[in-house]
Amino acid sequence: MVPFIDVVFTILIFLMVTSSFSGADSSQSDSGKPQMSQGSGPSEYYLIPVAGLKKVTVNGEDMSGYIRNGAIAVHTDVIDGGEMIIRPKNGEIIITTPTGFSPDKAVKAPND
Repeated sequence: MVPFIDVVFTILIFLMVTSSFSGADSSQSDSGKPQMSQGSGPSEYYLIPVAGLKKVTVNGEDMSGYIRNGAIAVHTDVIDGGEMIIRPKNGEIIITTPTGFSPDKAVKAPND
């Protein structure tokens, strides 16, 4: 009986190590931040797509001119240290930058 238990535990450990977990890749992280598009390496800006995006404001300034195909590129420092409010029903993103961060540098058009 003891060797049988050893074999079962060995098989269980093997299956746990070799399996992939599909639940680890969710559409929204626990922090409440939206999933960012992954590129081919580290980037200063991440693409934030929102269906029907019409308006983007940064510290009260309208930055809607940077919207391309329903998406905008947001600086990583803004994502990490600032605040983003996404209102998909209104097609709006409201961004507050970290202290001392220029609103002009906070967002840019995708693929610039």
